Amino acid sequence: MLSSDHSSVVAINLFVALLCGCVVIGHLLEENRWMNESITALIIGLCTGAVILLTTGGQSSHLLVFSEDLFFIYLLPPIIFNAGFQVKKKQFFRNFMTIMLFGAVGTLISFGIISVGAMHFFKKMNIGDLTIADYLAIGAIFSATDSVCTLQVLNQDETPLLYSLVFGEGVVNDAASVVLFNAIQSFDLSQFDSTVALHYVGNFLYLFILSTLLGVLAGLLSAYIIKKLYFGRHSTDREVALMMLMAYLSYMLAELFSFSAILTVFFCGIVMSHYTWHNVTESSRVTTKHAFATASFVAEIFIFLYVGMDALDIEKWNVISDSLGKLAWVSGILLGLILVGRAAFVFPLSFISNLTKKASHEKIHFKQQVTIWWAGLMRGAVSMALAYNQFTSLGHTQMRGNAMMITSTISVVLFSTVVFGLLTKPLVRILLPSPKHLTRMLSSEPSTPQSFFVPLFGNENGSEADQSNQNVRRPNSLRMLLTTPSRTVHYYWRKFDDGFMRPVFGGRGFVPFIPGSPTERNDHQWE
Repeated sequence: MLSSDHSSVVAINLFVALLCGCVVIGHLLEENRWMNESITALIIGLCTGAVILLTTGGQSSHLLVFSEDLFFIYLLPPIIFNAGFQVKKKQFFRNFMTIMLFGAVGTLISFGIISVGAMHFFKKMNIGDLTIADYLAIGAIFSATDSVCTLQVLNQDETPLLYSLVFGEGVVNDAASVVLFNAIQSFDLSQFDSTVALHYVGNFLYLFILSTLLGVLAGLLSAYIIKKLYFGRHSTDREVALMMLMAYLSYMLAELFSFSAILTVFFCGIVMSHYTWHNVTESSRVTTKHAFATASFVAEIFIFLYVGMDALDIEKWNVISDSLGKLAWVSGILLGLILVGRAAFVFPLSFISNLTKKASHEKIHFKQQVTIWWAGLMRGAVSMALAYNQFTSLGHTQMRGNAMMITSTISVVLFSTVVFGLLTKPLVRILLPSPKHLTRMLSSEPSTPQSFFVPLFGNENGSEADQSNQNVRRPNSLRMLLTTPSRTVHYYWRKFDDGFMRPVFGGRGFVPFIPGSPTERNDHQWE
């Protein structure tokens, strides 16, 4: 075996061992009110990086070099897909307009404030040769919230409204930030005017619509194929393999066509959970639920372990080693701009959203607004990947201004993930001390992949199916149903879904009965 191959094998062995350590330590700290897996993996990565740095005499701090391709092509897809696959669809689509306000309009507001603020402060500080494109890229980089960490610190069973808003916003926000970033790189910024601005808005809408449609089509195609061919009568493996491959194909097609792959795979997950998942055998349902959740879980830990190790990359720190005080100021200014930029859209847009809602429990109250503002302050791997794209060349950082921005990004990601992440759970408990009343008020579908099999997985919160079968809860849901206007968008969608979509693509209650097929179950379990 070649020495380079041997060193790679050793590095991979150590990294896998560290992943196992993160899982074990994360399990032991599961009941801790402060820690979560993301922070645990980040701290372990930092400690490991420090040990490697010492043992190599200050030459290297990582086993693997941070790669934006590795992040975007292999690690992000399972996380976003699983989030769409497990999301409570009623909550998500009930708040869809608010999510779009926060994710699209809010990102633009945050982008503008961070870009202008960075330009104002950094030009005076003389941190290096940064162009107008660099300042706009900084706005896009630090407008990208960390939807991965949001999954760790908010619970969609305890705070369904907050979870759907913050996570839904995070997915749209990531897509908007990437589109913004790509637009900055492709437009001629020396001649920026209203025409270019309109071009950007049109480009964003174009990408958003086509990315969503591609994800929906991929999900529907998988549902139709499995419904017509009934793989489950022959092989559960084929069903599971087709679902996995179709989901990944949708992501890669979006990358191929330069769409927003994040949006595509997210909506593919939603459609698969609504149609495809109900067309497969029960064993395939259990398998897919486990497989998608496990892949997402490992990818999340991998990302934070990766970022923690790369944070101590000596090459980047050597370039600015004589300006650590200036680095602290730059990082502090960026954190301040992130705080202000997020507050500038969360509170005004929440006010606008509340004007469109009549019921009190549907409105976003002030304490919830504060929680939404705080939970979206974390910056993570998307910011890191975009910063590497803008400020490095083939993984190397030699220019002073670029090195300053890379190290500042690392500092902001570490600080926001650890400090803001640690304080989010306690903040939710303080501001929303009894969130379970939200679960009673906001009923959710009992047949999502997550909820149907939760009893098998030992979730102490219980499943939605269990909750809907409890006598004490059912009257509340019935009263809500009777007091809700019947002619809503949801009403017309259900008529269209039941009359056309489910008979064609399958879904709950619409798969023909065949002995041994997925529908060989008692009907009351689906009601």
